Amino acid sequence: MDVAALADLLHETSEHHGVFEAAAPRHDWWDWYAAYMEARESGSSPDEASAAAGRYMAEVKHIVVPSA
Repeated sequence: MDVAALADLLHETSEHHGVFEAAAPRHDWWDWYAAYMEARESGSSPDEASAAAGRYMAEVKHIVVPSA
């Protein structure tokens, strides 16, 4: 991945993380970013990648977003 593509993916990731960040307990942002970016690089859509990152955070890091 070239620098411009990586910058675009990081920007997209930051936008999607904002929704998680607003609702989640304190956490290390890089864990969510890594899960999201891995999912996107594997072909997931942005929504699928957000869901995958949320699952990773819940299952591996035990960071769960409270239900509305």
